[in-house]
Amino acid sequence: MAEKKTLIVEQYGSPIRRDKVQRATLIGLGLNKMNKQRELIDTPEVRGMINKLPHLVRVVGE
Repeated sequence: MAEKKTLIVEQYGSPIRRDKVQRATLIGLGLNKMNKQRELIDTPEVRGMINKLPHLVRVVGE
């Protein structure tokens, strides 16, 4: 079985004063605190969530 490609995503922006949709997207990515990193499987759904929050998260590794 082939190994799945992953992304390392880091939250660098604060969710304070952001609307509920953006906060929910952060929680969906497993992020909720500044400088927290998560390793996520690279899927179109995850890429879309990251693209909705370019001011809050960044990809630090693949």
